[in-house]
Amino acid sequence: MKSNDKVDVREIRRKLGLNQSQFWSKIGVTQSGGSRYESGRNIPRPVQALLRLVHVEQVDIGKIRKDDLEVIEYLKNADPDLLKNLKKEAKAKKKTG
Repeated sequence: MKSNDKVDVREIRRKLGLNQSQFWSKIGVTQSGGSRYESGRNIPRPVQALLRLVHVEQVDIGKIRKDDLEVIEYLKNADPDLLKNLKKEAKAKKKTG
């Protein structure tokens, strides 16, 4: 979900069978704020990232710890390809596993 991509967030929400309050509260956005995004207001990159994590990749952000974020940041800075490869391996294991 890149900033220049036109993603219909309303359609994603409807496909998940959630009302606005349920959908947006999972990422800390009010129903009224979410309604504005669904009506065409630009969605900030951090909100886009949370949408992708929570509603596309099904990550429970309530279970993320500070240590997890520090490890991810370290991997990004150490070798960007390493993090990408780890993600690919994790997806492959998830499919076979």
